[in-house]
Amino acid sequence: MTWEIPPEPHPPATKIFRQKALQTMLQQKADGTGNSLSFLLDGEYSGLIFVVKLDEYTWLRNVENGFDFYIPLTRADAEADKQKADDKSSQDDGLISDIRNLVVGLSSRRGQRAKNKVLQEDILQEIERLAAEAYSIFRSPTIDTVEESVYIDDSSIVKPACSGTGSGFEILCQGFNWESHKSGKWYVELGSKAKELSSMGFTIVWSPPPTDSVSPEGYMPRDLYNLNSRYGTMEELKEAVKRFHEAGMKVLGDAVLNHRCAQFQNQNGVWNIFGGRLNWDDRAVVADDPHFQGRGNKSSGDNFHAAPNIDHSQEFVRSDLKEWLCWMRKEVGYDGWRLDFVRGFWGGYVHDYLEASEPYFAVGEYWDSLSYTYGEMDYNQDAHRQRIVDWINATNGTAGAFDVTTKGILHSALERSEYWRLSDEKGKPPGVLGWWPSRAVTFIENHDTGSTQGHWRFPFGMELQGYVYILTHPGTPAIFYDHIFSHLQPEIAKLISIRNRQKIHCRSKIKILKAEGNLYAAEIDERVTMKIGAGHFEPSGPTNWVVAAEGQDYKVWEVSS
Repeated sequence: MTWEIPPEPHPPATKIFRQKALQTMLQQKADGTGNSLSFLLDGEYSGLIFVVKLDEYTWLRNVENGFDFYIPLTRADAEADKQKADDKSSQDDGLISDIRNLVVGLSSRRGQRAKNKVLQEDILQEIERLAAEAYSIFRSPTIDTVEESVYIDDSSIVKPACSGTGSGFEILCQGFNWESHKSGKWYVELGSKAKELSSMGFTIVWSPPPTDSVSPEGYMPRDLYNLNSRYGTMEELKEAVKRFHEAGMKVLGDAVLNHRCAQFQNQNGVWNIFGGRLNWDDRAVVADDPHFQGRGNKSSGDNFHAAPNIDHSQEFVRSDLKEWLCWMRKEVGYDGWRLDFVRGFWGGYVHDYLEASEPYFAVGEYWDSLSYTYGEMDYNQDAHRQRIVDWINATNGTAGAFDVTTKGILHSALERSEYWRLSDEKGKPPGVLGWWPSRAVTFIENHDTGSTQGHWRFPFGMELQGYVYILTHPGTPAIFYDHIFSHLQPEIAKLISIRNRQKIHCRSKIKILKAEGNLYAAEIDERVTMKIGAGHFEPSGPTNWVVAAEGQDYKVWEVSS
């Protein structure tokens, strides 16, 4: 059940897709009964995995189970093979017919819905603005419920038919930094700030990794059911969650699912045997992790080399992790997840975990490098944001992702006075924010990039310009703890107030007005106008704009009430 390129010869006009699959056109059958294509497969292949591409942005997976289509292949004597081939051909014809009927039925239903003018305008705009969301059209198991799963990306019209996406009006606070574990009482300290954070307008707080861990920061988990950590005891954690709930806020747990530190060594002295309630052996470790001699399957993502990488293709691993996530939801009271290092395993497994644990909100950390040429950041970062969107799609849209693309572009735009970078070639925001805003969690700093680690610190003195951008734009803004409790707090609180007062949300409509050397300006929902950069800008037109916030190289206007 892994994607591999079948041996040659391939059908005509076949392309290699991402170095691991073939992309080829279905050919109409001579008798007009359907479409087909044929491959030669070596005897070692046990099956064929495929998806169907309907147009440039829409891919169809198996609507019955939500995963890729899979045709098992068996080997027997020649006569049995011929009979099975005939049966398989008949099944394929039926499958293609079912796909065609599904598409026709969906198109008909969308046409009926479009008779409503509001829906029609929204659908047309979202197809053009958020083409990536077309992946989510075919998410339900039956035709009757498919139209409920179409992402129109307007929460007032359609509620997403999945968990993990919140209300659309979320404002996230990262509730710790790299040093927070040192007090040993962080849960107590964080819980004491619940009312203050709520009064500022935050709706969700992201708490640190809760499990027993080799590293004090929590990102090298060991015994997943031991929730006594350097941040405090399990009881202190539960009390902190309770205090945030009483203040009207949700709480995200930081779930590290990609890797886990072993408690015991195998016969070769390799640390790959686990203890505690989840007492896995080396079958839970991927086979291509060179340091830990796993007996599982190959990894479905990139390896994290400091600890054994978990093989999520194993049924017992997935079952145990789903049970653990559900236990944390019930026992601790978590409302959702921040998912660590999701580059390490396939997003389809995340979909499985979220479907089981039903979070209110979930966000993944899909982090890799932006595109550079000879040390200069490229203007076009479509490949970078596409990788993040691909991961979101693999989760079936059940989780958002941190918009690393937007952070990187903001760095260059502000540092070098190249604000033209903040508009892509189609006049849209250049990050994930411009393609799939309802799944883009925007940020300018976190415990890795800032704090004492400082791996990718935001341009010094320009933090408020960054917050003006993410707090006035669509997407879900995430604010770093160190900035909230600093001299930046009054202006951050003011910007949050503007966002809430004008009801800006993750799907808000944006119109970029200026994107040039020293100036970027945009209008959001025809209710807020903002500018960052040293260049001069004032909003024009019949709207009565009043200044709501201003400071060094930024200004925000809102519609006069």
